[in-house]
Amino acid sequence: MALQTSPFPNGLVAGIHAVGWAFILPCFWFLDRLIAVVKSTTLEQTQRLEQECYLHPLKVFFGSIIFFILFLATAPLALLGFILWAPLQACRRPFYYHRETPSSPEKETHRGFELVGKASFGFATANLCLLPDSLARFNNLGHTQRRAAAIGQHIVQGVCRPHICIFVDSPSSCGTLSPSNSIFPPVNYPTYGATDRQSQTPVSHRSDLAEVHVSIPESNSHTVCVPCDDTEEPSTDSPSPLFNSNQSASQQGRAGHRSAPRALLSQGLHQQDDIPWEVSSLFPANVDILCLEEVFDKRAAQKLTKALRPVFGHILYDVGVYACQPPCRCSSFKFFNSGLFLASRFPVLEAQYHWFPNGRGEDALAAKGLLSAKVLIGQNQKQKNVVGYFNCTHLHAPEGEGEIRFEQLNMLTKWIGDFQTANKLPEEEVAFDVLCGDFNFDNCSPDDTLEQNHPLFEEYRDPCRAGPGKEKPWVIGTLLEQPTLYKDDIKTPENLQRTLEREDLRKRYISPPVAAEGCPLVYPETGQPWIGRRIDYILYRESSISKHCRTEVEEVTFITQLAGLTDHIPVGLRLNVIMDSDGADQ
Repeated sequence: MALQTSPFPNGLVAGIHAVGWAFILPCFWFLDRLIAVVKSTTLEQTQRLEQECYLHPLKVFFGSIIFFILFLATAPLALLGFILWAPLQACRRPFYYHRETPSSPEKETHRGFELVGKASFGFATANLCLLPDSLARFNNLGHTQRRAAAIGQHIVQGVCRPHICIFVDSPSSCGTLSPSNSIFPPVNYPTYGATDRQSQTPVSHRSDLAEVHVSIPESNSHTVCVPCDDTEEPSTDSPSPLFNSNQSASQQGRAGHRSAPRALLSQGLHQQDDIPWEVSSLFPANVDILCLEEVFDKRAAQKLTKALRPVFGHILYDVGVYACQPPCRCSSFKFFNSGLFLASRFPVLEAQYHWFPNGRGEDALAAKGLLSAKVLIGQNQKQKNVVGYFNCTHLHAPEGEGEIRFEQLNMLTKWIGDFQTANKLPEEEVAFDVLCGDFNFDNCSPDDTLEQNHPLFEEYRDPCRAGPGKEKPWVIGTLLEQPTLYKDDIKTPENLQRTLEREDLRKRYISPPVAAEGCPLVYPETGQPWIGRRIDYILYRESSISKHCRTEVEEVTFITQLAGLTDHIPVGLRLNVIMDSDGADQ
């Protein structure tokens, strides 16, 4: 059954809902501006100091009075709109579905399984903090609508570039070249506050890189092989943006694992396992499915949809429930949706949403939960449909409340299992099963020990995790310290990339682990690197995919392209899925 684009059963109900929301919106907007006018971000405070603006107190005083009067004047109209709006939430489906009609059916499918029995899939997740402007300012982020438009453009610029894998054609550990910096000219980013980019001198190519071999695989990818002098030693100078990539050798059919990026080798950090990884100033090329969290603002969600729809033809947004939940009961009132936003290149066959009933405090005002989707990837060599399962979530936020998150993880496990049992068809092949989102706990804080040991991590693999409470040494925390978002070291993608590659700088800008109550924090352990809080996850499961499929991680990416636009570092994962010849022959 095809998904419906509107969450309402018919046009009449949708029209009444639109009228009710139109009555509410002016009052809501004036209240939002009333709070925003008195709450400044650190960027705005710095700009006022530089401009010697003495009019700000007058702006706050008169702006507060004007917006408060307008709020009171529109309150009766908002009450009438609420009477129309609230009862309709009982019959509202929990998301909008936007679909772009492709120019040809082939653009919505992956030809890998049909042609050669193997394919590569890219996933990314990011918490965007697209709250109403007044509330976003408490996270030191303002101008929600402008940020939403800029974020959409940034993502499109990153994912639409060719997927180029560049590696050094030598057994030495002299590093790899980043396709984002060594091949392409700098991207002209749209202006927004701290994301203004200074013009940079293009990175010059080394004179000894004379012979370059280029091959184009079946996909949209490019592989560039560059010979290297085996005698070259890793530089101890300041890290150059030229050397930051750690692409997978599997795409070139090579065994073994890669060295860490040169910038990290200079810090004494070497890769300890076979997981390729990268700190990138651009979103990975050819991301297939994108999960975004905290897209609470409806207008911001529409701006994101408009920006992303040329690339991601299938988008689920405004995901969640509103008003009294369960309907007709006053046990819990939801002022905000779940904030989840899913964008996919592949058609969405089925989708289901569940909200967490155990939220507490301010988190209970939002309908946080789980969105599960089944997508059609294409067909295998025997013309059987190949599908994938993708799940995105956002867990309870406040620190010290691990019991709530632990129970939510229990719910996730059950809901995912129920969804796949109900929607799995015997004639289909399952290529991947991915779970991602903002879990709001990390794998290094003593305060999060309960969640770190949840059985979920026995089912789903976390490529960044060495074990409960222990990260792999190359992992980077994903939660930035909010007061420092506009510091020079992290306010542009390139600066943030360089900062993340240096342990001494990471300590200044990544949130540190949370100590258990009553216990002093000793972090890191002797001889271990400083990582910080990684609360954004992309996990994958192998037990639920088809028995003829094998999965391997091609790359994990920590993305800095949204520097100055959010307080989280997006994370990317690329999986190689290979179908055995026995499975293709059946």
